[in-house]
Amino acid sequence: QVQLVESGGGLVQPGGSLRLSCAASGSIFSIYAMAWYRQAPGKQRELVAAITSSGSTNYADPVKGRFTISRDNAKNTVYLQMNSLKPEDTAVYYCNADLKRSAATPRSFYWGQGTQVTVSS
Repeated sequence: QVQLVESGGGLVQPGGSLRLSCAASGSIFSIYAMAWYRQAPGKQRELVAAITSSGSTNYADPVKGRFTISRDNAKNTVYLQMNSLKPEDTAVYYCNADLKRSAATPRSFYWGQGTQVTVSS
């Protein structure tokens, strides 16, 4: 069994900051890419940022220069530092991990349960 548990969401004023965390636990052999997605009401889930096991990153255009993704491989944890938050960043943020549970099993994607981020004055 693999679990991804997010934390750090909440209510913040425009221009403020939040830091999301996502810890993967359970039967894990190796984690490849980890990513953050978000889904706003009435919209499709979209990629926010991703990071490979070696630390290469990519960001969606709306968050470039404001959000930073990082990871601690020893803790199987990925972070999302969100600065200069805007009302349009309001969404449920989901963690995603591409991993193998053992050397013999194929790579699979796992999702966290999501954490709400609300940007409002």
